[in-house]
Amino acid sequence: MKIIIYGGSGHAKVVADIIEKTNEHQIAGFIDDTGTGDASFIGYPVYRTICDPRLKGIVAGIVAIGDNWGRALVVKKILTEIPLFQFITAVHPSALIGRGVSIGEGTVIMPGVAINADTRIGRHCIANTSSSIDHDCVVEDFSSVAPGVVMGGNVTVRTSTAIGLGSRIIQRVVIGQNTVIGAGALVTKSLPDNIVAYGSPCRFIRTRNCDDGYL
Repeated sequence: MKIIIYGGSGHAKVVADIIEKTNEHQIAGFIDDTGTGDASFIGYPVYRTICDPRLKGIVAGIVAIGDNWGRALVVKKILTEIPLFQFITAVHPSALIGRGVSIGEGTVIMPGVAINADTRIGRHCIANTSSSIDHDCVVEDFSSVAPGVVMGGNVTVRTSTAIGLGSRIIQRVVIGQNTVIGAGALVTKSLPDNIVAYGSPCRFIRTRNCDDGYL
């Protein structure tokens, strides 16, 4: 099936690499409306809008934008323009996916990720390189788990939350929605919605709005 990738950053390169390696879909090109003027990206054509007539008939793809809020906005825009658009998943062949794991549409699972039994990963999430998500966890829609994160069993990560590089989260912790956990944090207790927290042990730093930058 021919697909398009929405985005033009380093994250989009990695998503393209996963799709090439799985060989399940054919990349028709990238959508990048940032106005850089580039005609191609890693050898594929770049279009300014998903409604470009040259993409007529291509109604499937994936949003490759690393920022959770930005990714959600683009998904909403696509569904406004093409209500029946089909979002694919991208799971790297080296990822280890346990029994009973569910992965929502539009989600990206990077190289070396381990997701253990009966964990649920929501829609349009990112599980980044060499992260480990243990059994019976829930990662809700539009959330992201950075490279090297280690998550114990029965952890819940609410919608649009970002877990920073190399963080550690002990079992049975619940992290609220639109929250950012900074790099290298050790999370030993549950955290509320709409905050930035980091440190070892992880502690509240400040509140945030859902469209704020991560740090």
